[in-house]
Amino acid sequence: MNPFTVKPEKSTQLFVDWEKLWVKPYDKHTVDPYTRTRVILMTGTEFENVWFGHQFSRSCPDNELLRRSEQQQQKLLTHLKPSDETAMEHTIGYEQLAVDLTAHLAQRVDSLDIKGALDFALLEDFDHLYRYADYLDATSGEKAEDLVGRYTEIMPGRPTIAHHRHPYDSIRNPMTGDAPVTIDLLAANVITAAEQQTMNYYMNTAALWPEETGRRLYQEIGMVEEQHVTQYGSLLNPGMTWLENLLVHQYVECWLYWSCAKTETDGGIRKVWDCLLEQELLHLDLARRLLQDYEGKEWQQVIPEGEFPAPLRLESNIDYVRRILGGTVTQT
Repeated sequence: MNPFTVKPEKSTQLFVDWEKLWVKPYDKHTVDPYTRTRVILMTGTEFENVWFGHQFSRSCPDNELLRRSEQQQQKLLTHLKPSDETAMEHTIGYEQLAVDLTAHLAQRVDSLDIKGALDFALLEDFDHLYRYADYLDATSGEKAEDLVGRYTEIMPGRPTIAHHRHPYDSIRNPMTGDAPVTIDLLAANVITAAEQQTMNYYMNTAALWPEETGRRLYQEIGMVEEQHVTQYGSLLNPGMTWLENLLVHQYVECWLYWSCAKTETDGGIRKVWDCLLEQELLHLDLARRLLQDYEGKEWQQVIPEGEFPAPLRLESNIDYVRRILGGTVTQT
């Protein structure tokens, strides 16, 4: 699918009423673990777009941006999490997403720089899953293995003590010069948004956690996630204009919603992905026109190959993680 060649539905609404923002959440007792992680992934993706829009608006005299619509999408997705799912149960979902998303992307990218960054942080997120699972078991007796459906292995990774690095060591080489292959562009943007959401969630949760050990755990891992955000964000091309970045953000969202719709097993949640994909196709078309009107550029100058690569799939990656663990666990 090439979203640039799809004509958005005329009936698609940018702004919806309050009632349409309240959707039925998933059932935490029966939800497929990867439905939970897709919800977390797309909530973080929308959060990135919301804040990108705010920063853009503060640097731009015009007001033809998409902030309100992105806000509505993000608020809808946030409430797919049920009220009876605890913060620590939700945290296990964050780390399952981090492990399997990172492993999936590392096996697909062309750039060795991006693959190296993904494989390196993979083992730290793997360790975070183990640390939180251990805390969950110790404080409640609940087994994280049940929450992740045993699709994701839970055991020690690179020890947390080795995660804390000098700030200089978090910076990677950005994608500059010729436009990167599409999967590299997608991977770098997707993982940056996902890790940013995780960092924010942990830093907020740390301050609200009622017990000191948990507060310390969230604070420490939240700082490591900041290193991940810095590392992944440094892969992005700093020479892109605001409008080029807007186009890329919308393209990334279209690919992810398309991927979610293609891989979702819950019929009710799939309808949400389908609906939001239609909205994002309209957002992408608006971003394309803004780029053309204000900078005189065509979308091909930013994303030469508009055809989507195969869908992103959240699935078990135990063998791959074991292989990376066995070969690189001592790297710091």
